[in-house]
Amino acid sequence: MMVSMRKTEITDRPILKSKIFLYVTEFFSGMAVMAAELGASRLLAPYFSSSQIVWTIIIGTIMIALALGAVCGGRMADRNPDPDRLYLRIMIAGVWISLIPLVGKYIILLVSGLLIVTVSTNFLVVAAFISCMLIFVPPLFLLGTVTPGLNKFATDSLENNASVVGNLSACNTVGSILGTFLPTFVTIPAVGTFVTFLIFSGALMVLTLVYFISAKAKPIASAVCTVIFIASAVFSPMTGFAFWEKSLAYEGESIYNYLQVKDLSDRTILSTNVLFGVQSVTMKDKGLTGMYYDTALAAPALADNADSALILGMGTGTYARQLRQYYPDMSITGVEIDQKITDLAGKYFEEPQDIPVDTYDGRAWLAASKDTYDVIMVDAYQDITIPFQMSSTEFFTMVKRHLNPGGVMVVNMNMISDGQGSINESLEGTIAHVFGGANVITADVPGTTNRELFAKTIGNDKSFQGVSDLAKDSKAIPLRSITYIRTHDTELRDYMSDVAHRFRKVEEPESNSSLILTDDKAPVELLGMRAIDQLIAEEAGPYREALRTKGIQGLLDMQ
Repeated sequence: MMVSMRKTEITDRPILKSKIFLYVTEFFSGMAVMAAELGASRLLAPYFSSSQIVWTIIIGTIMIALALGAVCGGRMADRNPDPDRLYLRIMIAGVWISLIPLVGKYIILLVSGLLIVTVSTNFLVVAAFISCMLIFVPPLFLLGTVTPGLNKFATDSLENNASVVGNLSACNTVGSILGTFLPTFVTIPAVGTFVTFLIFSGALMVLTLVYFISAKAKPIASAVCTVIFIASAVFSPMTGFAFWEKSLAYEGESIYNYLQVKDLSDRTILSTNVLFGVQSVTMKDKGLTGMYYDTALAAPALADNADSALILGMGTGTYARQLRQYYPDMSITGVEIDQKITDLAGKYFEEPQDIPVDTYDGRAWLAASKDTYDVIMVDAYQDITIPFQMSSTEFFTMVKRHLNPGGVMVVNMNMISDGQGSINESLEGTIAHVFGGANVITADVPGTTNRELFAKTIGNDKSFQGVSDLAKDSKAIPLRSITYIRTHDTELRDYMSDVAHRFRKVEEPESNSSLILTDDKAPVELLGMRAIDQLIAEEAGPYREALRTKGIQGLLDMQ
């Protein structure tokens, strides 16, 4: 009975007779799923970062959607094997995906706004999960129904059932492969995330329109979906991730990052996250920036010599410009993984053209280099994302080997969070384990969430002591004196007095302490999430209290 019904449906739809169109459908379905998954990471990254936590949420929710879709798709195919319904579901999925660039960012901000005043812990997890559920689960659930539905129409008998299933699976896999590589290496770098969603949803739309036109079915539904798709295609590229910003000099994407350049009256700013942090800044008037770079300028004064510097995480070259301004004879080398940021540095941030910048991962670059330096700046902890491979004892040991005797490493930790189990406690403990507690100090940057850590190697004339002279040189008088002798700048000299009073010694943990991060165990995502919760609690505390005591009106009164 069911076989005859299936044959009747195929007879009414000649396009399905050869099975080729069924395999093509499976191919584009698999491609759209993977493209949507990669697009999801880029859509969420400017708001929630691209950490392993966010990736886990994306993969988990999408797998849930596909699993539920497969179960329901099989039941629907058994209950009513109508190809029109299957292709209508694909069309709706295509339209939904096309609307993501137009509507998705508003949903993310709405979810974040509601949760930031109501959720006390795990904000990142909850916000990213709810956003994924609202934006990506519905269309991917519909695409999850495709394979069992197609299997129903492609199978002629039990004799070739396994071959048909294998062919469908192969088509889905090949489509998934292209859906993985094309967005990452072609469409997102070339035209951005929003247009990428439109390209792959457009493929689904074309596929389903070909089917319905050949079948002379669903003209109204096809027309409505086409109009919605066209409207989204027209208006989506006109809005950015930070759609409320009116003074952006540049907004775009690279393989690694969302990139935003803001040109203000006194400075130019690069951000790689819509909601958190500033990555680089160029002051239009020369001098101190008022940011963490100024505190980090203590590193050349703390080092035995100030002849060379390496910057891991060059960004747009802010620290390099500061070093060049105050230490003009210093040899500086930069390493930046994102070539697009380096390009923006030359266009918007006046990065010195005579400073070489290698496009490479910082740790991989160190592994391939034999050069040593007086100062190494580690500024690769981007936004709320800390690369685990640049937070471990193995990494900091590698950095130490590239320091000259008496050289100084300065690390920018951009999420101040203290107390037991904090990310800073682990990073400080790890570095103190490598350099020795007597050789490590920190200084918080006033008015920011940044903390600068300084670690010094043992100088040639102090090796017998087993410690550096960091404790002595970090005092206000010697730090001022050395700074002035090397720079002849009174403003920087006086600023170093303030830095010296902010220095705090770091205690070395026990050798078996859980604070020590290694390549094998470095839960930086979870530690970072705690820091985010702490920062949100501090910033959103008054709003939460107003909501608790006065309700919605209390929030409105605070605007």
